[in-house]
Amino acid sequence: MAAATPGKVTFVGAGPGAADLLTFRAARAIAEADVVIWAASLVQAEVLDHAHEGAEILDSAAMSLEDVVAVYERARAEGLKVARIHSGDPALWGGTQEQLDRCDALGIETEVVPGVSSFSAVAAIARRELTIPEVAQSVVLTRLGGGKTPMPPGEEVREFARHGTTMAVFLSAARSGQLVRELLEGGYPTSTPVVVAYQATWPEELVVRCTVETLEETVKEHKLWKHTLFLVGPALGAHGTRSHLYHPGHFHGYRKADPEARKALRARGAST
Repeated sequence: MAAATPGKVTFVGAGPGAADLLTFRAARAIAEADVVIWAASLVQAEVLDHAHEGAEILDSAAMSLEDVVAVYERARAEGLKVARIHSGDPALWGGTQEQLDRCDALGIETEVVPGVSSFSAVAAIARRELTIPEVAQSVVLTRLGGGKTPMPPGEEVREFARHGTTMAVFLSAARSGQLVRELLEGGYPTSTPVVVAYQATWPEELVVRCTVETLEETVKEHKLWKHTLFLVGPALGAHGTRSHLYHPGHFHGYRKADPEARKALRARGAST
């Protein structure tokens, strides 16, 4: 007999760890779930406070993909709601696509709830904007090659480093020496600022500043090898620049430009 209500799997981005960085939508999905699958080593236990008393709680650390999909199959058959909690944002290194594909094959409804990525959380902790006018206007999100998941050709850190912009490097603390070599081979000066963040937003959070030259020794000094993110690039140390958006010479639909200030901006080659 078919379930009275259709099952559903919601992939919940839990953010970098702190329970109060959940979105309202994420909290609601957890509260409505009959089954909650979460990564205990990556998300703080307080997120489970949103689950209702009778919810089934499963730790994904002990589950293979096949084990997880079996829960989705049961959800479809019994009309259950599942909240699959992923750390950070499900769009980044979350293993969500293969689960979404399996759900599509099963014919069960899915939803993805975005979460705060650790790179933006670390930028907030460091009180740094990653896109500074005239310094860096792009952010590269990447990881070192040579780990469990091979990198496609052309996506090595050294290749991205050639752009000289801001980089957020995930999953690479265990090979900090290789990371430094590739950053230097890509063209970053040894003096380039780096923010090293371990367990960002957790009680044991550690955020330190160094340079590309001292990155490896910093990692080894603090014995970091996982749960660590690197922000690299000149924007992390830039000061004294100004956004054109709030310049008196810039105009848009809600504000007119000061004529003299506009001339000054245009003299600098800016589009006003």
